[in-house]
Amino acid sequence: MALEMGGIFSWMENTGLAEAIRGTAYLYPILESVHIIGIALLIGPAAAFDLRLLGLGRRALRVSTAADYLLPLSHLGFMIAAVTGVAMFLPGASLIADRGSAPWKLGLIVLAGLNILIFHLRTYRSVADWDVNRSTPAAARFAAVVSLISWSCVTVAGRLLAYT
Repeated sequence: MALEMGGIFSWMENTGLAEAIRGTAYLYPILESVHIIGIALLIGPAAAFDLRLLGLGRRALRVSTAADYLLPLSHLGFMIAAVTGVAMFLPGASLIADRGSAPWKLGLIVLAGLNILIFHLRTYRSVADWDVNRSTPAAARFAAVVSLISWSCVTVAGRLLAYT
């Protein structure tokens, strides 16, 4: 399995896009900067929504209104972070994949994604019952805590890619 993955990573490093990223002055730091903007757009609104689920602003703002305004920004941020993250991975795929924090980052992204999926397919379907001025159900509060922790840990694991 490791040999197969090594071959895939080697192939990734030799794609035209990887070579262009490696060979173009300032492209990698630009990708890093745009990646950080994507992370901010992902985590900032998601954290604000999670805090609303945890009860902050319960009397002032409907959960559905918070979702309507904040979650599209998070989706945009995720797309930006994902595209730039893949682009930054390509030129050094073998080295980055070998870092101890790489599986943690990927695993935490999967956890965060599953949390979102379960929340929207199950808990959020009954939002009309607890949308405003009502106590958020335990399942929604749990999803908010998992979201806050997992996205924070994804960020830490991403920074550790440079060191471990």
